[in-house]
Amino acid sequence: MHTSTTQGPARPAITGFTLVEMLIVIAMIGILSAVAIPAYRDYSTRGKIPDATSNLALKQSKLEQWFQDQRSYLDGAACGGVPATDTSSSSYFTFTCTATATTFLLTATGTGAMAGFVYTVDQDNARNTTAVPNGWTAKNGCWVSKKGGIC
Repeated sequence: MHTSTTQGPARPAITGFTLVEMLIVIAMIGILSAVAIPAYRDYSTRGKIPDATSNLALKQSKLEQWFQDQRSYLDGAACGGVPATDTSSSSYFTFTCTATATTFLLTATGTGAMAGFVYTVDQDNARNTTAVPNGWTAKNGCWVSKKGGIC
């Protein structure tokens, strides 16, 4: 005698994530974001600082060349060969120049995302960071490029 058993339709396998698994993943993403976003923001800010320092060095060089030729930093109403106010050479900084016959002061003032940063250089090559945003440390004698007053 042969007995046959009838089986009903096969049940599909249940797939997916449990609520606990989803909460663990969300918590991990939150923790990684809390660390990664501020680190990226600082990295991005540090990457924009050379825009100020390299332009200041270039303008300083132009002023020194002008002084060698003219024996004065003055050029009519502006600094020798450098505009008194220059916003065209940088997306993140405005540059200003003040001068007498024997002295000059170049200043880079942060705008937009770099607001709060102010860098200067003078005829004696004295490089100073005169202002920085909260969380950064200003320092005389160098151009600060990292938090904590690191040059």
